[in-house]
Amino acid sequence: MPSAPSASGLRRRPRWMRHGVVLRWRAARLDPAVRGLLWAVLAGLMFTSLNATMRGLAQQIEPFQAQFLRYLMGVVVMAPLVLRSRLASLRPHSVRGQFTRGLVHTTGLSLWFLSIPHITLADITAIGFTGPIFIMLGAALFLGEPMRAARWAAALVGLLGVLLVVGPQLTGQGGIWLLVLLSSSPLFAASFLITKAQTRYERPTVIVAWQSITVAVLSLPMALLEWRWPSLGQWLLFAFGGVLGSTGHYCLARAFAATDISATQSVKFLELVWAALLGWAVFGTIPSRWTVVGGAVICASTVWIARRETRGTGGRR
Repeated sequence: MPSAPSASGLRRRPRWMRHGVVLRWRAARLDPAVRGLLWAVLAGLMFTSLNATMRGLAQQIEPFQAQFLRYLMGVVVMAPLVLRSRLASLRPHSVRGQFTRGLVHTTGLSLWFLSIPHITLADITAIGFTGPIFIMLGAALFLGEPMRAARWAAALVGLLGVLLVVGPQLTGQGGIWLLVLLSSSPLFAASFLITKAQTRYERPTVIVAWQSITVAVLSLPMALLEWRWPSLGQWLLFAFGGVLGSTGHYCLARAFAATDISATQSVKFLELVWAALLGWAVFGTIPSRWTVVGGAVICASTVWIARRETRGTGGRR
C-alpha cells in the first residue's frame, strides 16, 4: 500500500498540484480491479466524444483521409511528451510487435470506414457492441484469463441493455456490408488483446505513441488516393480528436495493466449511456424511454461486476 504524501512536501506545491498528488494517492489505494474499471470508464467517455467528433468529420472528408489525420494528430499530441522524455524512453521492446498491432488495428478501421456509409446507425451500434464477446473469448483462449461466470453475465446483461435501446430501430438492411462491419469486430478485439499482452512489458505511453505512429503510417497510402486539404476548423477538430484518442488509449492501456481485460468489457456498454448524455448536452436530444431503461440496465451490470471483481481479488492492494 503506498504511503501517504507528507504534509510538508504538499505545502511546497501549488494548490492544483497538491490536489493531483492526493488524488493519485487515493487512486493507488483502490482495489486493482476497481482501478481498472475506472480507467475503462474514463476511456469509454473519451472514445464516445471522439466518435461524435470523427463522425462529423468523416461526413465532410474522405473516410480514409479522416482516419489518417486522426492518428496523425495523435502523433502530434504525443510529440511534447516525446521531446520532454527523449526518444530513447519511448523505444519499444519489439518494433515488430508494435507494427503488428498497428496493422491489425488499421485493417479493422478500414473495414469499419468502408461499411458505415451503407448501414443504419442502429445496426452499426448493435454490431459494434459484439466486440466485448470476441475480447472475452480471446482473453480466455490466448491470455489464459479465467472464464468467470460473473464476467460473462455482466457482458450479456450489458448487451441486453444495448439491444433494449437500439433493438426497435434495427433494420438488418445493408446486405454484404453488415458482414464487412461484423468482420471488423474480431480485428479490433485482436488489437486490444495484443495491447493487453504488451502491457506486461511496455509502458502505457509507449503503447499509445506507437499505435498513433503505426496506424498513421499504414493509413497514409489510402488517404492519398483522394486527398483534399482540410479547412482550419477541420484541422482544429482533428487536433481535438488526437487529444481525445490518445487520452482514451492511454486510459485503456492503464485499465488493461491493472486488471484482466475480460473484467473490463461490461464497462464498454456504458459508451451508449455517454452517447445519450452527450446528445442531450450538445444537441438537446431528449433520450427515449428505452434509452433510459437500457442505460439503467447497463449501469446496473457495471456496478454489479465491479463489486464482484473486488471480492474476486480478495480486496488486495
